[in-house]
Amino acid sequence: MRKSLRWLMSLTVLIGTVGASGAATAAEPATGSPTAVADSAVGTDIKDRILAIPGMSLIEEKPYAGYRYFVLEYTQPVDHRRPWKGTFKQRLSLLHKDTDRPTVFHTSGYGLSTTPSRREPTRIIDGNQVSMEYRFFTPSRPQPADWTKLDIYQAASDQHRIFTALKKIYGKKWLSTGASKGGMTATYYERFYPRDMDGVVAYVAPNDVNNKEDSAYDRFFENVGTKECRDRLNAMQREALIRREPLQKKYKEWAETEGATFNTVGSLDKAYEAVVLDFVWGFWQYYGQDVCADVPDAATASDDTVYQTIDAYSGWSFYTDQGLDPYTPYYYQAATELGSPSIKLPHLDGLTRYGYQPARNFVPSEIPTTFKPWAMRDVDTWVRNNAHQMLFVYGGNDPWGAEPFRLGKGARDSYVLTAPGANHGAQVAGLVEAERTKATARILAWAGVEAPAVQAGQPLARFDARLDKPADDELERERGVRP
Repeated sequence: MRKSLRWLMSLTVLIGTVGASGAATAAEPATGSPTAVADSAVGTDIKDRILAIPGMSLIEEKPYAGYRYFVLEYTQPVDHRRPWKGTFKQRLSLLHKDTDRPTVFHTSGYGLSTTPSRREPTRIIDGNQVSMEYRFFTPSRPQPADWTKLDIYQAASDQHRIFTALKKIYGKKWLSTGASKGGMTATYYERFYPRDMDGVVAYVAPNDVNNKEDSAYDRFFENVGTKECRDRLNAMQREALIRREPLQKKYKEWAETEGATFNTVGSLDKAYEAVVLDFVWGFWQYYGQDVCADVPDAATASDDTVYQTIDAYSGWSFYTDQGLDPYTPYYYQAATELGSPSIKLPHLDGLTRYGYQPARNFVPSEIPTTFKPWAMRDVDTWVRNNAHQMLFVYGGNDPWGAEPFRLGKGARDSYVLTAPGANHGAQVAGLVEAERTKATARILAWAGVEAPAVQAGQPLARFDARLDKPADDELERERGVRP
């Protein structure tokens, strides 16, 4: 009984916490009832209704035609299993259209862009969009940071609390979405809280069920694109290792000029090789067959050309301490739950010293990691047996799609579709016509729009060149990805 009372008192403190950032913070309503907050707020300005949510505070509002756009903070428990153990402020944004419209819950799985943008499902259903910064990406990091509280359950519980708070205002249907780690995040959220969302649209979401078995990636790189393109890329990657000594001299000079250090990865040599090994992966992830001819001929390229080409597709800055630091939460999760790929690279035999390094190598040594092999097996089994109104979209030429989510006999109204020739930016719009129409119709149906619109199978909102482009400042990087 005493423990229950202590938990209740702690929870009361949690939901009424005043933001320490100096932002405008919601006052506790007189009744203390969350339902009363929504009921009494009907007819008031949407900003006032949002800020009436206990623990919600406003960072800023930015104008955008046809919408209200808010950047917010929300008080979350560090540990959802023990909410009395401390709190932190988590950033989110809200692209508000109308409370009578459905809502999309988006996460990149990384940091939060504070520039108004619209994900593809939001455009399809012409709805509202909530975007959440993933816990432990700064500034949404508890202080002091207990890294054991960074896992897929805690992050899913962050989403659940935000959804529960906002559902009282946005009462129509909700869909979750995200790309890459964001697609994984949407899937994990569905696994832990399957009753929250009315549908899931997960883009290019890797599914590393067995972290020790990565032959699917080897098969991918043996077959992607044309042999001519593969040979051209492999030759450039090989040349960068053959010329390791003169190119590392350039790298060292650059690092000294920039003040770049290599304590996390261990040495400049390890960082150099990691960047070079990202080259082919990064090319297929963000580019493709149509620009293969733009890669110089390695046999005739100067040292400067080889150096600049690797930089263009991989980025010499990434494996510095300064480059890795913003992505520590990703690499921590890869080293503890998500897994990370490893490929054999036979064309580099005799030239590599370290091979594909494990995610643990990119986490500062003072942060301990223990891998949990059951985490991804659990999610994979759940999706196969329980997927309901879930859509997975992959790119045919995206290396991350080598290990996709798959559906079993228990799945209902769920689909795995691949956009031919697409890379890591694959979208529903890139599917073949019949699949594109079907996928769009299912998204509309899950969002509860009227039957004629569902039957038409077309996005409800027009394309907006500014709003519908990817957010430049969103942290979306895994191996081979440049932000």
